[in-house]
Amino acid sequence: MTTTTHLLRRRRFLPLFVTQLFNAFNDNLYKTAMVLFVVYSIYDSEEAEGLFSAVASGLFILPFFVLSALAGQLADMYDKAAIVRKVKACEIILMLIGSAGLLLAWQGYVMPVTIPLGFTTINTTFPIVLLLFALFLTGVQSTFLGPIKYAILPQHLRKEEVLAGTGLVEAGTYVAILSGTILAGWIPVEWAAIGIIGTAIAGYFVSREIPDAPRQGALEKIDWNILRASTNLIRETMLNREIFFAILAISFFWTIGAVLFIQFPPLAKNTIMASKEVASLFLVVFSVGVAAGSVAINTLLKGTVSARYSPISVIVMGLFVVAFYLVTKIWEADQPEQLLSVGEFLAWPMATILLLTLLGIAVAGGMFVVPLYAFLTTRAKPEQAARTIAANNIVNSGAMVGGALLSMALTAAGIPITEQILVSAVMCLISAWLGRRLFKAEVQAAAAL
Repeated sequence: MTTTTHLLRRRRFLPLFVTQLFNAFNDNLYKTAMVLFVVYSIYDSEEAEGLFSAVASGLFILPFFVLSALAGQLADMYDKAAIVRKVKACEIILMLIGSAGLLLAWQGYVMPVTIPLGFTTINTTFPIVLLLFALFLTGVQSTFLGPIKYAILPQHLRKEEVLAGTGLVEAGTYVAILSGTILAGWIPVEWAAIGIIGTAIAGYFVSREIPDAPRQGALEKIDWNILRASTNLIRETMLNREIFFAILAISFFWTIGAVLFIQFPPLAKNTIMASKEVASLFLVVFSVGVAAGSVAINTLLKGTVSARYSPISVIVMGLFVVAFYLVTKIWEADQPEQLLSVGEFLAWPMATILLLTLLGIAVAGGMFVVPLYAFLTTRAKPEQAARTIAANNIVNSGAMVGGALLSMALTAAGIPITEQILVSAVMCLISAWLGRRLFKAEVQAAAAL
């Protein structure tokens, strides 16, 4: 029996795994349904669509930056399984809010709202504000679940099972993202409004089966000063060089991912001239690729936590990003005159190459990032595992918010979405350098034992 099959048969892993699947599925069903509906049915300009996509991404990421330190402390101080159950119960309420926003937008309810946003303003309506508020709450929910889904693994799994468990969580997450993204692109928005409530309820009942995961150290005083707690948490976590470079490398990876995900919907509509089903297909291919990369790197490393393949993986990812850019430029030279269905898109010249370059980006990205998450849980002290993940989430989210702001600024400055793809390629070089530094720190740590 393989380690993977073994874990999927065990209550110490399966309920957590399925809970995470439901969570990722529901998040992406809601986010994708919301973004595609707004981009394709409400706004009618590339600038407005790109700005909305960036704002949505930024609002989802912001709670990770603000609340991760608190989430990490709570996860280390209290039973992790109990926290998961409470958060999943709250998800039912926030999805009711999101569902209301989707239904009001679908019915065409209009109540004008103007939102000042630093260098620009967004003129929108009450349903869109409601949608963005629910998305922000979804980010809050994910912030409190984030440290637990990895930190709980060393508590329930044997040491030799942790990398396989991490890979399964990553691969399963992207399969769930894939499923939610596909569904959001193909079903009517009113069905999505009902589906997110049903999934939230199912996720809560599954979460009740997760075995208890009590704290592993002494009960410490929780610092409720978010700014001070975040600063102290990052400072303490970064003392370990392996964790330090792993966090920085993961942060740049997700900045790249954030920029790409912001660009996909408006790029699909305005450059590829494709329907929302094709925009959904782009996200699907990306998710499948990361899942495949997660499994592939676990096979190559044979259960050993190592960053030896990370630098080359992200360099390959950067090359595929450049290839994706070049294909979109060629596509622009022979652009369709109306939106293509999935069948029409697949029949269009260069469509296969476009999808293959996107798949290459995702596979290489998955191979890069999965071992880095395993570093965080295996190199940290057991009683500080959740806080280590929380520190990672703070730095990640800060970098991703920066990426979203950069994308917003470039869009506001009139730089076409297609040209913004090259920003991601440059970021890959920085990630490769960080991956190399991590591998050197890994070798030095091994030699010191």
